[in-house]
Amino acid sequence: MHRTIRTIRATLCSVAITGLALALSSCSEAVDRVDEAVDQTYEVTYEVTGENVDSIEFHGGGGKAMEPKTETVSKPELPWRKTVTLRGIMPAAVMPVAADPEGARVTCKIIHKGKVLDEQSAEGLVTAGGCTAESPVTG
Repeated sequence: MHRTIRTIRATLCSVAITGLALALSSCSEAVDRVDEAVDQTYEVTYEVTGENVDSIEFHGGGGKAMEPKTETVSKPELPWRKTVTLRGIMPAAVMPVAADPEGARVTCKIIHKGKVLDEQSAEGLVTAGGCTAESPVTG
């Protein structure tokens, strides 16, 4: 009987260790995928059209993934286009701002490999039309 109990214990321990090893392996694979995604880069093109745009702020690739550095262009010539290289999970974002007493109009797009990831339009006295898109590396 003691032999049977020892066999059962040994089997249970073996199963538990195997399960733990598989769980750690899965966790390790997930960490490896995140590390790989963080090191990848991708390009997006920002496009802004409209009238009387005073400034454009955008993620230009600097800073950290969750705290991207923004760059600003004042009094841009429209239509405006800028291609930037972003890293890992850093989101693509562009925000044109326009103010005009007779009404402002603005449209922005974020394009990755020919596909529009986000497009927004706005109009009014003071207009801030922003586009934001998740990193294509994440998904």
